[in-house]
Amino acid sequence: MKKSLLGCALLAAVVVAPVQADTLLGAYVGAQAWNMGVDGGFSNNESVTNFSFDDQTNGSFYVALEHPVPLIPNIKINRTMLDTAGVTTLTSTFEFNDEVYSANTDLTTDIEMTGTDFILYYEILDNDLVSIDVGINGKYIDGTIMVSETSGNRMVSEDFSGVIPMGYAKAEVGLPFTGLGLYAEGSFLALGDSTVSDFQAAITYSFVETLALDMTLQAGYRSMKVELDDLDDLYTNLDFKGVFVGLEFDF
Repeated sequence: MKKSLLGCALLAAVVVAPVQADTLLGAYVGAQAWNMGVDGGFSNNESVTNFSFDDQTNGSFYVALEHPVPLIPNIKINRTMLDTAGVTTLTSTFEFNDEVYSANTDLTTDIEMTGTDFILYYEILDNDLVSIDVGINGKYIDGTIMVSETSGNRMVSEDFSGVIPMGYAKAEVGLPFTGLGLYAEGSFLALGDSTVSDFQAAITYSFVETLALDMTLQAGYRSMKVELDDLDDLYTNLDFKGVFVGLEFDF
């Protein structure tokens, strides 16, 4: 009898252990394809010149680690590509990186930029129906802006980078017995003449739900505003916005 009881106990431990481990430590990763349009412009001074940019699909990738240790925040890292380009006919004189372009010049502008979010957050509510996270976000902006004459040889470029501290929040709502859900997530900063915001909202559908792995589809809308005041001698007023689709793996 003792051997039978011991065998049952060992079997129960083997079965229960993965469930407990998943409860104690979890991670999720995801990727999104963002079809974004871009409005606004940039300059080396407060008189920002607006440019025309083409719509472009860029990628976003993220990973998060969650644990039950009190006072220690969970962590999420999200990297988003913000590349765009376009051709604009100047309506007035434009100076960039000591190069002067006269009115009626056709300029090609090429922005290669990434935003990397380093998010520390706490789960203040977490159940199958409602989940709420709050925390802080250090958004690292890094990029290069290139300007060239469409029918000429003059081309200049300028690199810029910086970390922007922001507040962070996320709320999720699940619809019971459907696999469907909704979420809204965002970061925001308004400091002096600089305003940076990054908001997204989506409908989700969980089509795989097991003890080891959940897989969820996302379809939503994202809007990012990058209004910088003298970041490495760069002033910007750029709005990135558009629809996205994504896939998330929850371990």
